[in-house]
Amino acid sequence: MTALQSHELLAATQLNLTPGLGPRLQQNLLTRFGSPTEIFQATGRELLSVEGIGPKISAAITERRSMEEAEREVALAEEHGVSLLLRGSDEYPNGLTEIADPPSVLYAQGTLTKQDSLAIGIVGSRNCTHYGRTQAQKLAAGLGRAGITVVSGLARGIDAAAHRGALEAGGRTLAVFATGVLKLYPPEHGGLADEVKTAGAIISESPLNRGPNKGLFPQRNRIIAGLSLGVIIVEAGRKSGALHTARHALEQGREVFALPGRIDSMASEGCHDLIRDGATLIRGVDDVLESLGPLMEPVKTKDEEVVYTPRELNLNDQERAILNLIDTAPTPIDNVLATAGIETSRVLSTLTVLEMKRLVRRLPGSMIERTFG
Repeated sequence: MTALQSHELLAATQLNLTPGLGPRLQQNLLTRFGSPTEIFQATGRELLSVEGIGPKISAAITERRSMEEAEREVALAEEHGVSLLLRGSDEYPNGLTEIADPPSVLYAQGTLTKQDSLAIGIVGSRNCTHYGRTQAQKLAAGLGRAGITVVSGLARGIDAAAHRGALEAGGRTLAVFATGVLKLYPPEHGGLADEVKTAGAIISESPLNRGPNKGLFPQRNRIIAGLSLGVIIVEAGRKSGALHTARHALEQGREVFALPGRIDSMASEGCHDLIRDGATLIRGVDDVLESLGPLMEPVKTKDEEVVYTPRELNLNDQERAILNLIDTAPTPIDNVLATAGIETSRVLSTLTVLEMKRLVRRLPGSMIERTFG
């Protein structure tokens, strides 16, 4: 990290520690001044010109120009092995940069990888049924085996089942805290949090020692959606907080999936409402992968295979091997036949399957190209 980046990180951390400055007001300030450093160099009059900034918050920003609180926070983070990720840095998740009010700084324990851009959120009720818990765990396990990172909130019920399903399948999972990462909530999930850190990361925008506050949980849900290509609502009543995540996903242009329950189950009324209003009904992992569009940019899986669209993760070994012989530019079919290493008839039948799955397109002159939808 350069000296400039280090100073910007310190200023972003101080901004995050300033009382009264939530994500929306931080974004308003950044839009006006361009960077955390510039915000702390602004005059009181300039600060007051920003929408939502009154005398009390303006004074709080001015009083914190020394960065002393941020310096203590950074030192505490280092002591506990917590990484501070500055918005705009290489380590910061790309998906979050696309939302309306991304965190200026993100706290993370564990490891974030480029592969985590292939992620699906799974959320639902804390007071879930046996059906909901079982299905969340099953979906997460299937996604984990397919190479998809599972994102959830480490809450009781569906969230915990989703993390456990991904872990049991040997997949990656990210837990987004509403509290600071040093203030685990709920406290009985300490062991689960440790497992998540080993197989992924725990993440929060809250300062390290911020405890639970009712307003933090809906705010946290926009991060779950922002990290994900889409979110699955497994079980949610009409007043469930999981519906906040669905709303954030819709606002961010993410896919929203809903798992149906019994038609007379109050625990699934929110899911059924989502399906009625246009969310994608899913029965399993295949429905999720088939519904996702092409990625913004190709991603390498843990097996070093390049993925252009999540539907490719649903292929068998032979289909994947043949697909990887085909370029995004026109490729002679004879080249594919020559390099495939299997019988011509099997290659041709596999190309037909890939064409039916809209992953390749035949062109005039015995050519073929890789496609994304």
